[in-house]
Amino acid sequence: MFVKINGKKEEIQATTLGDLLKFKKIEPQMVSIELNGKMVGRSELADTPLREGDALELLFFMGGGQPAFKQS
Repeated sequence: MFVKINGKKEEIQATTLGDLLKFKKIEPQMVSIELNGKMVGRSELADTPLREGDALELLFFMGGGQPAFKQS
């Protein structure tokens, strides 16, 4: 089936969000997912079904950045 992931059309074999994350080797705790404009709770990822034409936004958590500015 075809879905849109972060604006890009992709063919996938997954039938649930959990399957998709496993296929893409994404740790569920490192991503938030919006499915057709609605956020999906982490506890629902494994069982949320995917359908032809779904639009997904995968939002990744990243560490790093600059240390806080320190005034003298």
